[in-house]
Amino acid sequence: MRTNRLQIEQIESKIRGFSVASKVPVPPSGWLKAIRLSLGMSMQQFADKLSITRQSARGIEIREREGSITLKSLREAAEALDMQLVYGLVPKDGSIDALIDRKARELATQIVSRTSISMKLEDQENSKERLQRAIEEMVIALKNDLPKILWD
Repeated sequence: MRTNRLQIEQIESKIRGFSVASKVPVPPSGWLKAIRLSLGMSMQQFADKLSITRQSARGIEIREREGSITLKSLREAAEALDMQLVYGLVPKDGSIDALIDRKARELATQIVSRTSISMKLEDQENSKERLQRAIEEMVIALKNDLPKILWD
């Protein structure tokens, strides 16, 4: 767990800066076309910088807008615009810790609920408080162990 904790802290510090960028909306035409037009660069000039045809350059802009462009092509196009591609992932939960907590809570609830159902069938039902305490204990254990089942 200590190694995982250190890895989580290191990656959290790296992705923290991307969270602001993730809130910036992508222009409807895509970044490449929006920047190219903002710079006043023609499609032919863009194509020439990439050493490709005008039609191929247009295809790159279309693929970027549709989300089917490769990172390599996007990086090359960014370079042609004298830009740098910045690439990162941002947890939807806000942080990796929050993501782990959510997944652990979901799994703990599922495990405790299964046990609770079988106990209820045997007429040994637990109180809601006891079930909640069991879930919280299970969450802590899952977060400490980070079992692979957490990601199923």
